[in-house]
Amino acid sequence: MISQVIFGMLLLAATALAFRNARKIVQNIHLGRKEWRKDQPAKRLRTMLLVAFGQNKMFKRPLAAILHLFLYLGFFIINIEIVEIIIDGLFGTHRVFSGLGVAYGLLIAAFEWLALSVLVGCVIFLARRNIIRLRRFFGTEMRPWPRTDANLILIAEILLMTAFLTMNAADYKLQLAEAANYTQAGSFPVSSWLMSLLPSDVGQLMFVERFSWWFHIIGILAFLNYLPYSKHLHILLAFPNTYYSNLYPQGRFTNMASVTNEVKAMLDPSFTPQATDAPLRFGARDVQDLTWKNLLDAYSCTECGRCTSACPANITGKLLSPRKIMMDTRDRMEEVGHNFRKRKDATDSDGKSLLDDYITREEIWACTTCNACVEACPVNINPLEIIMELRRYMVMEESRAPTSLNNMVSNVENNGAPWKYAQADRANWAENG
Repeated sequence: MISQVIFGMLLLAATALAFRNARKIVQNIHLGRKEWRKDQPAKRLRTMLLVAFGQNKMFKRPLAAILHLFLYLGFFIINIEIVEIIIDGLFGTHRVFSGLGVAYGLLIAAFEWLALSVLVGCVIFLARRNIIRLRRFFGTEMRPWPRTDANLILIAEILLMTAFLTMNAADYKLQLAEAANYTQAGSFPVSSWLMSLLPSDVGQLMFVERFSWWFHIIGILAFLNYLPYSKHLHILLAFPNTYYSNLYPQGRFTNMASVTNEVKAMLDPSFTPQATDAPLRFGARDVQDLTWKNLLDAYSCTECGRCTSACPANITGKLLSPRKIMMDTRDRMEEVGHNFRKRKDATDSDGKSLLDDYITREEIWACTTCNACVEACPVNINPLEIIMELRRYMVMEESRAPTSLNNMVSNVENNGAPWKYAQADRANWAENG
């Protein structure tokens, strides 16, 4: 009974803390501007099923995709067993679903093979990061903590899967020894390999089984509360992020309704503009100027570096890294969210901003707007939207743009074309031809 009370208290505390962390994340995302992303629900659902569930964009790199699929399936399917663990922990039962008979045996066998695949995948991923040292896992933005975070998660999954298999091995050996309260149920094709490593004494076996059981469930509860502080939050947010992803052609940019109305009114004096909310700011200077979807993108980033490795500006040595754009946005959002909860005023400035304090102007203007980063992202994150909003602020609010761009805009205004030649001279090239 004491163990049930302890387990119940741990479960309650972990769940309450998880909800508290989730609430902070939701509050931070709501710092962004409103944006309508609920149109075409059928197409959105299809996108989520293909990209998040089906992981179709991952398979552009087959080896990494297969290994990630092992971890993906293992994480979701093995954790079905948590339901049984929670019931057993609260009510003092043991393998409460064993009454399913043959189906239960098949489930446990499937869980074990998946646990083995997770172990193999995590070991290979650790090697790719720390021995092979793939280039895309490094960069100026990949400071010690992001690299440590990735390693911690992989090591944690290895420990959790090892505890799961050890628990099953000890349980199976206790079943064969006909120990009291150990129901003979389940099939153990993988953990049975570990039985020879375990002691034969029933008391010692019970200690190993209970220790592994507690380690496994406490590890899962700790993992649940570590996610909000980790890049691995994408495990949960990849699904809403892909559902609300952009459905329009990637090269299509948004126009501000208030600016569009002004232009139409200048071109057509009879035009009657529709009423629109006047923007507080043209473009974005800080995270509050971005949309909630931009902020959800930042939380969904797993820092895999596919966007940066595909970026032509980054490849040619320029300062821009789309991954850094997302990481900086998330860091700034966390800072603003913390200040908001402390001061209860989202407009109360701390003297810092996303532009300049986190993302430099050199980074922003290095972008070629080619959408390579958007195409490469496995969960449809769009760094380009953030880059363009920061550019829009610099041009429309500060009138600060590179000289070459200012010259081009002046030429368009004066000559109707990006070049410095007058309209009357455009056909000169054809003379004497």
